[in-house]
Amino acid sequence: MKNFFTFAIIAALMAFFSIFGMYIAEKTDVLQLNGRPLEVRFSQEGDDTLMKWRPLPYPCIYKITTISRTTGLVDGSPPFHIFKEEETRSASYIVPRAPIPTYYFITARGLFGEIYRSEKIYANPNFPTPPHPVSIYHYGKDNPASLMPFLVWHTVLNAVCYEVEILDAPPEVEGGIALSTGHSLFSTRKVYTNGYQADLRPFNKSEIYWRARALGLHHEPIGEFSKAEKIIVDASQPFPNAPLINNFDFMDYLPQPIYHVFDWIPLNEAAKYEVELATTPEGEAAWRMISDDVSSCYDEYGRPYAGAYYWRVRALDANNQPIGTWSKTEKFIVDDYTKGVDVAVLGDSISHGGGAVSYSPRALQYSYETFIDFPVVNLSKSGDTSRTSLERFNQDVVPLKPRNLIISTGANCLRDATISAEDVIADMAGINNLCRQNNIRPIFLTLMPINPTNLQNAFHTPTDPNWKLKLQQINDYIKRQEFFIDIEPYFYDTQGTMDYSLSVDGIHPDIRGKMLIGELISKHKNLFK
Repeated sequence: MKNFFTFAIIAALMAFFSIFGMYIAEKTDVLQLNGRPLEVRFSQEGDDTLMKWRPLPYPCIYKITTISRTTGLVDGSPPFHIFKEEETRSASYIVPRAPIPTYYFITARGLFGEIYRSEKIYANPNFPTPPHPVSIYHYGKDNPASLMPFLVWHTVLNAVCYEVEILDAPPEVEGGIALSTGHSLFSTRKVYTNGYQADLRPFNKSEIYWRARALGLHHEPIGEFSKAEKIIVDASQPFPNAPLINNFDFMDYLPQPIYHVFDWIPLNEAAKYEVELATTPEGEAAWRMISDDVSSCYDEYGRPYAGAYYWRVRALDANNQPIGTWSKTEKFIVDDYTKGVDVAVLGDSISHGGGAVSYSPRALQYSYETFIDFPVVNLSKSGDTSRTSLERFNQDVVPLKPRNLIISTGANCLRDATISAEDVIADMAGINNLCRQNNIRPIFLTLMPINPTNLQNAFHTPTDPNWKLKLQQINDYIKRQEFFIDIEPYFYDTQGTMDYSLSVDGIHPDIRGKMLIGELISKHKNLFK
């Protein structure tokens, strides 16, 4: 027994001095951890990007903070917006999928607190300068392509479409904005998402090359061509015969709007697509829709009810007959909002999300809610007028019992000559009254200017010539309310219309514009109860 007590005392003393030694080491930085270069490097791991670094010579837990730069247009805003923070014990980390330039900041903590803070931020390598698509799918000897492979790349900021070129050899000069003069076999600009199913059957080659570049609304270049990538072709490989779920740059760590949108990379020459939704992985479809859109489908119903949902898509011909098979099943989860939420957003497509003509609200980089510094629930619906936002209030807003409601509706009314300013103001007053009746604080956003020329170019629709007067009258009403955020002044160009650098199509702000709205809302968080 005496030996046991002696051993216990010795063990306790050893543990004490070990812990005390760790405390001294951490608090005095005797190991000189701070300032130590981590030698961070990135690599592609399938569809994901892996970040690795040299581990610190001390047991610790690393915290990786994912951030993006703010616009610099809002006085008092911080230089960065934080997307996500995660911890890991290993010296590697699969970075969150990001469709915009993101950066990573690394800290480490020991037993008694922080022991390391990186002196620099590390940039995601998938956003090169000058901009060009970065390939995700690669076809080599170990995984040769069929004669109709999917070509997939990371999105380029504000690209309205892409040009894809197929070549029999690398181009004379890599990059640039011109097609190859001697090696080009085929090119197309009818690519409206970050992937394309190529048809290599006409070329009868076992090795072939491809590259892509981003284009704007008028097919003006955004950056340059990607480096030509070799494809090893095996003619015996079966063709992909189902659309490819497009979640390659999908920010799956952020909540989706309750009016969901489903995105995919299309099959070559399919005419339509059918989407079905179920509440179990193999269950009977609870909802189906046929979409004429080549790469997305908008759910006509809100899905605010908690639980898991499963969806898939298949291609159809012009007679609605299936082409091939269903895609893989994709899952999304809706949180439980039955206990109420702090902040919700009610509005039209500007709040629902999407931008640069070709991106749907599923592309959360085009949602201003992504850049607000506190959580919000997006109840907005594309295509809404002020009247339909009012009509949806009891159905979509009341069950969630939000304490605050951001209201941004009426943009579609500006361009519609059949809707007057008085109509919009009456609808906003109705929404205001419903908020008061349900103990919800209404916080209005002023309407932004539009650009009729760019609207016509993007959507081939005319604009009410009196839109400016309507805008002034509606915003005058909003500015008389107790709670509002004035975003209008930030969006003008020198001609008094929507600034093209903030909105390609003249009505929907693109990424920088959505960042700006999020920053303005965050700056006025004192308005929220």
